Amino acid sequence: MGELFDQFDIWSAFGQTLYLAFFSAIGALVIGTILAIMRVGPVGIFNKAGAAYVNLVRNTPLTLIITFCLIALHYQLKIYLAPADSPTSIIDNGVRWAIVGLMVYHAAFVCEALRSGINTVPTGQAEAARSIGLTFTQSLREVVLPQAFRGSIAPMASVLIALIKNTTVAYAIGVAETAAFMRDGLEFRPDLSFLIFVLVAGFFVLLTMPLGIALTHLSQRLAVKR
Repeated sequence: MGELFDQFDIWSAFGQTLYLAFFSAIGALVIGTILAIMRVGPVGIFNKAGAAYVNLVRNTPLTLIITFCLIALHYQLKIYLAPADSPTSIIDNGVRWAIVGLMVYHAAFVCEALRSGINTVPTGQAEAARSIGLTFTQSLREVVLPQAFRGSIAPMASVLIALIKNTTVAYAIGVAETAAFMRDGLEFRPDLSFLIFVLVAGFFVLLTMPLGIALTHLSQRLAVKR
């Protein structure tokens, strides 16, 4: 075990995975919430645009989305998410475009999870909100979304766990996260392949299992009683 930590920057790889997961989750939650509002809103063109986004992104491989972000948007269109003159520009841009790809992809799943929560809110509550003079935006903010988030914690947990595991796809564009460490470890230290597998698997289990248990417990505590 000590040989691996001496030869490879394992803590940095694990930290990069956490970094990707944290910021991708925040971005996916924001974009997914906007998409869910578009899909349940009264404006037809927004409904269709939201549905088109979800159907297109969910049926596109994540590897393709992340690769497109880096090659097409960064290298071809010269869109920089980090200063171009920075000595770590290539690495920083790769990490940030990986985050963009992850958040764009998982936003579609967040949207559907939140929409399922919105569908659990009785129609009468939204109608009552409108009857007392609340606008569509106000009724969403004050009545519908608070209950929808509480009702969608369990499916949101599944999306978050999937996002954490899908950060391994970022190695396809050269981001030095956990999957990249495993690839390098298996290439340069094949004699320690079993230990490498156990280390990587243990990291993801320790990360996702407590998270899943905690969010499941939270969803039960915050469940809206009908």
